[in-house]
Amino acid sequence: MNGGATFFDEMHEPSGTVRDAYRGYEGWLSEQDAAFLRRKNRDAETLFRRIGITFNVYGAQEAEERLIPFDTVPRIVTASEWRRLSRGIEQRVRALNAFLHDLYHRQEIVRAGRVPEHLFRDNSAWLPNMVGFTPPGDIYTHVVGIDLVRTGPDEFVVLEDNARTPSGVSYMLENRETMMAMFPELFMRVAVESVANYPRRLARSLAACAPPVAKDKPRLAVLTPGIYNSAFFEHAFLAEQMGAELVEGSDLRVEGGRVAMRTTRGFEPVDVLYRRIDDDFLDPLTFNPASVLGVPGMMDVYRAGGITIANAPGAGIADDKAIYSFMPEIVEFYTGEKPLLPNVETWRCADPESCRYVLANLKDLVVKEVHGSGGYGMLIGPAASKAELEAFRKKLEANPASYIAQPTLSLSTCPVFTDKGLAPRHVDLRPFVLVSPEAVEITPGGLTRVAMTRGSLVVNSSQGGGTKDTWVLKD
Repeated sequence: MNGGATFFDEMHEPSGTVRDAYRGYEGWLSEQDAAFLRRKNRDAETLFRRIGITFNVYGAQEAEERLIPFDTVPRIVTASEWRRLSRGIEQRVRALNAFLHDLYHRQEIVRAGRVPEHLFRDNSAWLPNMVGFTPPGDIYTHVVGIDLVRTGPDEFVVLEDNARTPSGVSYMLENRETMMAMFPELFMRVAVESVANYPRRLARSLAACAPPVAKDKPRLAVLTPGIYNSAFFEHAFLAEQMGAELVEGSDLRVEGGRVAMRTTRGFEPVDVLYRRIDDDFLDPLTFNPASVLGVPGMMDVYRAGGITIANAPGAGIADDKAIYSFMPEIVEFYTGEKPLLPNVETWRCADPESCRYVLANLKDLVVKEVHGSGGYGMLIGPAASKAELEAFRKKLEANPASYIAQPTLSLSTCPVFTDKGLAPRHVDLRPFVLVSPEAVEITPGGLTRVAMTRGSLVVNSSQGGGTKDTWVLKD
């Protein structure tokens, strides 16, 4: 852990009094019987299991399907806090989109000496195929997830950006549905912003990015790797909620200069493809020739203006953790403003001086793979054994450019329901952002991930974390 660090409790003041955001909820909670709350927690788990809200964890042997732990105590944010957060999120997302356009065109930020060229030239997420090409509507990041942590009353910082294929929105929606089913009377007492219209907004936002060849009502499809993918529940859920088709690569082919989908009436063109597979598998003629998940020739159709792919191929360069460390410069370069949401202090281990510092302070830092995700391949120094520290030290010394390091943050805590009552657990927040030529829309709330183990700072579901419903209060 963080030595003697104290953590910001989002529900309670240091004196023990309830913060403004939670007063309505606490008033309701104080009237509830403990046995009733325990039963409702069991009911929520049964509901999740019946609906099939699970994910796959890939281990050394075979994939294991798990139920995502869900906690029935909501994470609550006031309207004024959310307005402040939203301004910072929109600023960052606009900067990310401008940065991607610049990287694949004139590279003004590199010419200005604000970002070193080698950061993307030597990066597998950088796609030379996209150089000089502008996606329909000039949108690269149609759906973005910005991971935030809270460290104080007015202190939110960005932990990472997710501009490739951000996941988790189905859990945000199902969490709310579950809470409303379990506690309908609670929503009569506490006025909470709705998240239910996210699928409709997503469909509308994607349709606004359709290529010029599309008809009045663009055809949308969600491209999934298939039922064995860890996020397949989400792919199927979103397709159904959006009124879009759920397709695999085998359902698609290039025909007449378009990407066409198999239907009962034959193959018909798709205008916008919300892909949930990585760049490398999109088109075996352009990327990985062994891929059976994508569509041969799709990139040619894309570059000819025959389809919109969301998010744009090559957008994943913005997820890189070394690029993340330059986000303050990126935001200022493209917006002319200082970032409203700060980054976590970051040491790039590719820099020899920074690497020496990290090696000397390994036990106090969090070290992450530059291209890593899902909590894999990282070291939490304060929680690591001497053997784990030494093993990681060798990996870092062998390949320093593959790692960045950050201080161990004092993540805020929210209460979770346990058999012994409420207990604090660490949380983060992933708001979901929709970007089109017409607007940047931020869903009021997002996915709160919670470390279900006492003292743990790892919130990823693949590492045992759970989720909470996230409430943004109405004014």
